[in-house]
Amino acid sequence: MTSSHNLRTKENTRPIVIDLFAGAGGLSLAFEQAGFDIAAAVEIDPIHCAIHHYNFPQAATICASVVNLSGKDIRRRAEIGNREIDVLCGGAPCQGFSLIGRRALDDPRNQLVFHFVRLVNEMRPKYFVFENVKGLTVGTHKQFLNEVVEEMKAAGYDILLPWQVLNAADFGVPQDRRRLFLIGARKGLPLPAYPQPTKRVTVSEAIGDLPNADEFAELLQSDSVRVKFKTSSVYAKRLRGIEHDPDDFGYFRQYDAELLSASARTVHTEISQRRFSETNHGETELISRFLKLDPDGVCNTLRAGTDSARGAFTSPRPIHPVHARVITVREAARLHSYPDWFRFHATKWHGFREIGNSVPPLLGRAVANKLIKALDIYPTKPSTVIELTSEYLLNLNMGSAAKHFNVSPTVIGQRLRKTDSPNKNIHQPMLCEPESTHG
Repeated sequence: MTSSHNLRTKENTRPIVIDLFAGAGGLSLAFEQAGFDIAAAVEIDPIHCAIHHYNFPQAATICASVVNLSGKDIRRRAEIGNREIDVLCGGAPCQGFSLIGRRALDDPRNQLVFHFVRLVNEMRPKYFVFENVKGLTVGTHKQFLNEVVEEMKAAGYDILLPWQVLNAADFGVPQDRRRLFLIGARKGLPLPAYPQPTKRVTVSEAIGDLPNADEFAELLQSDSVRVKFKTSSVYAKRLRGIEHDPDDFGYFRQYDAELLSASARTVHTEISQRRFSETNHGETELISRFLKLDPDGVCNTLRAGTDSARGAFTSPRPIHPVHARVITVREAARLHSYPDWFRFHATKWHGFREIGNSVPPLLGRAVANKLIKALDIYPTKPSTVIELTSEYLLNLNMGSAAKHFNVSPTVIGQRLRKTDSPNKNIHQPMLCEPESTHG
């Protein structure tokens, strides 16, 4: 396997990115494909750190909360010394509530956004990208966003205004997913532009070539099996790595193109299967409330569900447009624009959370392309090939993942049981996700 230190010194002509709240690495992949190197990824959840480290062994994976990190800490652990950071990016989770007579950034529920602002101040990147839910742009939440803008201006950054909410479906992602992107440039540097819509891709183009997981008994015990593909769409060929993507300047990964991974089966009752079959494309099945995907349309927004501290609930998974079952993690990954070499945790629960909490790589790449253009850099494809061999990282539970990164296994709150105090079960409503998964 290529070591992170060797790769970062060998390819040191590429601009570098620090990814905060990295999750599994949607934004990391987006910036890498645009021609950046990921110097470090900061993520609090040890399981998601393991997945990020598997897919990006060339990056420094920092398993920690931003609350406990200084800019100097990140520089030291990324082994970049005093080198200029080109972009600091991240989807800082927040609740975004505005309190009368009080700044929203002073609200302890929004401390993670405060620390995003702090780290921009400390690390002085050339550019920053703040990504978040579209809900921050409406109603009283706009006060919160305005405060972020004013703080960034005070820190010496020009802000690309008006901010924009971008829909992944407009940038080649077969999913209706709208996210806010707030972009800033250090004073004296040119501001990039927001990307313009490019093309649309359908559900059938994305997953039509994937063999039916229900045909493989192995997928009842494992999440992977070797299969034969019949791929025709350009979108799917590029995600499989069998057709050149002229706009992908990421590192080659060495992997088996005939491996169907992240495809553990979900067993449904005959009654459920009949209901799924009888549901029309684009309509919601009445009992499960699952949407049946339209092969000629785009997927609805894939959501993550809750973490262990908030009940470990699974979000509704769409019904496959052809088969009488919900989609697999790999099918969700295709609908999110992840390439097939990109692996997720072997369990469906973690895998869907890693996808649902992440930025679709093609959407993120559209933004990153504008930043690399503002830097006046013409990226090239690196010659380095990255081997993905540490599959044990895909199967770690919280205890073993925490041990691997030498952190406490209780760093992510666990699900509360009925024996716990009922007051502990009361949670404030959340506008967006907790710290652990926003890549």
